[in-house]
Amino acid sequence: AYNSYIILDEKIAVMDTVDARKTEEWLDNLAEELCGKEPDYLVISHLEPDHAANIQLLCEKYPNITLVGNAKTFAMLPQFFEIDEAIEKLVVKEGDKLSLGSHSLTFIMAPMVHWPEVMVTYEESEKVLFSADAFGKFGTLDCHESWACEARRYYFNIVGKYGAQTLALLKKAAGLDMHLLCPLHGPVWRKDIAVFVEKYLTWGAYVPEQKGVLIVYGSVYGGTQNAAEILAAKLSEKGVPAVLYDASVTHVSYLVSEAFRYSHLVFAAATYNNDIFTPVETLLTDLKAHALRNRTVGLIQNGSWAPQSGKKMREILESMQNMTVLPETVTVRSTVKEDSLTEIDALCGALIASLRA
Repeated sequence: AYNSYIILDEKIAVMDTVDARKTEEWLDNLAEELCGKEPDYLVISHLEPDHAANIQLLCEKYPNITLVGNAKTFAMLPQFFEIDEAIEKLVVKEGDKLSLGSHSLTFIMAPMVHWPEVMVTYEESEKVLFSADAFGKFGTLDCHESWACEARRYYFNIVGKYGAQTLALLKKAAGLDMHLLCPLHGPVWRKDIAVFVEKYLTWGAYVPEQKGVLIVYGSVYGGTQNAAEILAAKLSEKGVPAVLYDASVTHVSYLVSEAFRYSHLVFAAATYNNDIFTPVETLLTDLKAHALRNRTVGLIQNGSWAPQSGKKMREILESMQNMTVLPETVTVRSTVKEDSLTEIDALCGALIASLRA
């Protein structure tokens, strides 16, 4: 969902536009709500095109409108649009207020959550936080899945690298009395707001949500998959929560989300061109780019004549912040044999000991 909001008062404010794919529908909805009136302000919380695509079009349709943004907003605006110089621009900074009549807007800067120009807006009379991309989720408004899974996947794939900036925004918002959360993606939240904020505090601090083991494998002929499945079975037999994913068939965004969710991770990969089988390599590269940290990791490598994937995976993981890579690497040569089973037992024991530490 791409959300845009309108505040009808003595002065009318439109809160962001929408993606270009929904321009016509959005303009029709806006015209219906305006009932022949013209908007006085367009508040730009985020310039990413999925929200800002219609800024120029709105200015052309309503030439008396005033654009509201911060200094970074207007510095970046010409990268996307050629706005008529006659269009008024109101530059706001941290804590500035804008009265619409009975409604009053307070602007809170949120740089790098997840672009540099982002700001959120608090409306005082109805206690609404227009939260830009924060507290959003993947999925359309008619989806009925729980908030957490798709919100987690959204956060870590979009914002995940910027945990410190997320916590800084939450600190600013801590004193606000919020009755409504109005994000740019997903549903408007009218209850359980404290639950959502608590999730963001956990995610922003890179703290695992769940003690357990995520096992992701990339297998060419089945030997690596077999080793991963044996490890998952052994962990489950010991009462340890363990989930298993095939990196070749599961979209990487889900794997990123799950990696941030679990306290312990195992990556199992065949050696491919003297490197890591590409689906697992892509995942590890993505996790590094999103600044995953504070995890304990086990490795399973496979190679018919020169297993190298374990060494290569370790190099990536040890370049990340506060990642503990267990020394008990499992080596499979083509298919699982007795020596591999012994090493799987050792890795299983190391994971359990770490979980119970």
